[in-house]
Amino acid sequence: MQPTLNPALREFWAAKDVRNRVLYGGRSSSKSWDASGVAVWMAARCKMRFLCARQFQNKIEESVYTLLKAQINRFGLQAHYRVLDNKIICTTTGSEFLFYGLWRSIDEIKSMEGIDVCWIEEAHNLTQEQWEILDPTLRREGSQFWIIFNPRLSTDFVYRYFVRNPPPRTIIRKINYTENPFLPADMLERIEHLKATEPDKWAHIYGGDPLEDDDAAIIKRSWLNAAIDAHKQLGIEPTGALRIGFDIADSGEDKCAQVMARGSLAFWLEEWSAREDELLKSCTRVWTKARECGAFITYDSIGVGASAGAKFNELNAGVPVVHERVRHAKFNAGGAVFRPETFYSPKVKNKDMFVNLKAQAWWLVADRLKNTYLAIKEGKDFKQDEMLFVDGSIPNLDRLIDELVTPQRDFDNTGKVKVESKKDLAKRDIPSPNMADAFVMAYAPGQLPMVINPELIKQA
Repeated sequence: MQPTLNPALREFWAAKDVRNRVLYGGRSSSKSWDASGVAVWMAARCKMRFLCARQFQNKIEESVYTLLKAQINRFGLQAHYRVLDNKIICTTTGSEFLFYGLWRSIDEIKSMEGIDVCWIEEAHNLTQEQWEILDPTLRREGSQFWIIFNPRLSTDFVYRYFVRNPPPRTIIRKINYTENPFLPADMLERIEHLKATEPDKWAHIYGGDPLEDDDAAIIKRSWLNAAIDAHKQLGIEPTGALRIGFDIADSGEDKCAQVMARGSLAFWLEEWSAREDELLKSCTRVWTKARECGAFITYDSIGVGASAGAKFNELNAGVPVVHERVRHAKFNAGGAVFRPETFYSPKVKNKDMFVNLKAQAWWLVADRLKNTYLAIKEGKDFKQDEMLFVDGSIPNLDRLIDELVTPQRDFDNTGKVKVESKKDLAKRDIPSPNMADAFVMAYAPGQLPMVINPELIKQA
């Protein structure tokens, strides 16, 4: 019987005018097996140069080298190929397969010429920085990328960039074991058993769904998803003061963001580009919104934001009626924790738990979102101010959630918790989470500044 490839993927490989072929899904779906067969078939018909890459490759056996050898033998093409120790060559067409690990060889790859196909295996590990090097490296007319992976986290660069918001000339195909005609019966039996006994685990491993929750993240995506319109599900009418969290752009690439909350409910968000020399303009924008709504502003006072309080005071000076002026307070992320002697847990005080105010604020938001999750999913009872809700109509909701679930917990040398720094986020090719920071500041611990009626002072 003549060997074949997976007929379910025929249209995917046949698609014309494609720059990026994105093939993802669960294990045992034939993704890499089919790609290796297509590659061997193509290379035997015309001269092509394949760059087979993966994040880590200490030895060639860790690459798709073994898969390609298997397909050469399976299709009876041994006479047409020379399998060398570090490359594979098709002797009839002059095609060649090269094998590289991105982690160690990205600079070498950058200078390569004449690549027709860059096949990135286990592409969930690909970083944005690496992609920005690889993409312009393939300059040949008709060249293309094969992006093949099992999803890991929904916040991973590859999933965000190629699945959720793909660039032009990208074809995307999700495939799972149910479309693999070559799957042995005993393997199918094991998969179905896992589906019956551990459905969540099955959904990720074999269903090709990215993990909703990152164990290292401070805030879990499942908590946030549960918080969307949770006040409506619980029959709660949010009450309390209006508060705006204002994150101020600190560089040219950063954006300003403001989030407004009424008590436990975040219901409005805005983001805009602003240069460092446009602080007054940004402050006026936030101040105007706060004055219209009667909201209190909590603003980031580090870096450029150090002058924001003075700008708000200047704007307030033009308002003749004292009680119509906008109240505001700084949020010093690196400052001391709020109520340091209060116990965060039965045996741990705030000062012994958190490195700084930023860590305390993020953890308190996380705790309240977790309570909301438990109220929705398990019916547990909490007071309104022990939970957080997110209005389902809030602008940029998906991006806000992505930003909130991205920062990971970290620790200092004394064991106190802290939030992953912007520098460490940048190492993971993640931009500054401006909307998330604004969201957290809208719920930051602290007390509103005291407002004293001038008339009472006169009477004293």
